[in-house]
Amino acid sequence: MEPLKGKIVIAGPCSVESLAQMRQVARALAPFGIAALRGGVWKPRTRPGAFQGVGARGLAWLKDAGRSVGLPVACEVADPGHVEQCLQHGIDILWIGARTTGSPFAVQAVADALKGAHVPVLVKNPMNPDLELWIGAIERLLAAGVPQVWAVHRGFSTWRRTAFRNEPLWRIPLDLRRRLPKLPLLCDPSHICGSRRLIPAIAQEALDLLFDGLMLEVHPAPARALSDASQQITPTAFGRLLARLKIKKANSRVEDYRDHIRDLRERIDDLDAQLLAVLGRRMAAVREISRYKRKYGVSAFQPGRWKQIVASRTEAGVRQGLGADFVLRIFQHVHEEAIRQQEQAGDGAPREPS
Repeated sequence: MEPLKGKIVIAGPCSVESLAQMRQVARALAPFGIAALRGGVWKPRTRPGAFQGVGARGLAWLKDAGRSVGLPVACEVADPGHVEQCLQHGIDILWIGARTTGSPFAVQAVADALKGAHVPVLVKNPMNPDLELWIGAIERLLAAGVPQVWAVHRGFSTWRRTAFRNEPLWRIPLDLRRRLPKLPLLCDPSHICGSRRLIPAIAQEALDLLFDGLMLEVHPAPARALSDASQQITPTAFGRLLARLKIKKANSRVEDYRDHIRDLRERIDDLDAQLLAVLGRRMAAVREISRYKRKYGVSAFQPGRWKQIVASRTEAGVRQGLGADFVLRIFQHVHEEAIRQQEQAGDGAPREPS
């Protein structure tokens, strides 16, 4: 069966643990028509005492399992030595993990090792929400002549406590899609969620946002997994997940839909113009305030006033049906621009927002 029509699905355990484990999961996943079997043999763990992976010997197990069911196999690489060993074992697809993506030196070393090779490479986003770092890693691989480069969104580590292991921050992969529209974009719900119970909702959201596919961690016995046990699902749960996921269209040719959408988009365009006009008037008032602050030697930043704005605007936004976190983020950006406008008015020198 084809798992999701027109979508790429890569699945397999977080870590290659044994030949028996890999053969078992390969047999279980093959009937679902996945694009490739994944498995990591080198695991970059935060603490040195954690399971670090079985190392290069696991590449033979991974390749054997894929060959036994006719599936390509994918493995993570972090340095030129990993690349060399994967190529020697005939690994079909490589991926660069989030920790490696965050280091331009490491990515360049991997890219140099891949020159002349003909394997697709997946690039996971860096740990921190830095789109330029992600794009830079992709560009290094393209410059090295890698024939196919895909991006993988696996969420971001942030200061906030949320239900997720790594916050989705969908705006970042969507901006990547805007800037690199031809680049295939996959979603890794396992690493975003960190908990198997959250995976279905995130997988569906990725498909709703027109991602090109999914990369999921599937283990024959997740409770006994040597790494990331809480975010892996069984092959049976994987099958149920695929059956429940729905693919939405990018557009519709139905006349009724197109007429209504056109009218509503025109209304939204008008409202956006009003929003920008109001913001422009707000910043004009901010620049007027800055004149008096400069005259009397008062700081552009007023902690008491900022606290009042956060409380009152958040409360007002919630009454309008908006999320409190959404309103806070909006006014954080507005406040940052207001500070920039005041500083620029003070010395006449243009500044970028901090």
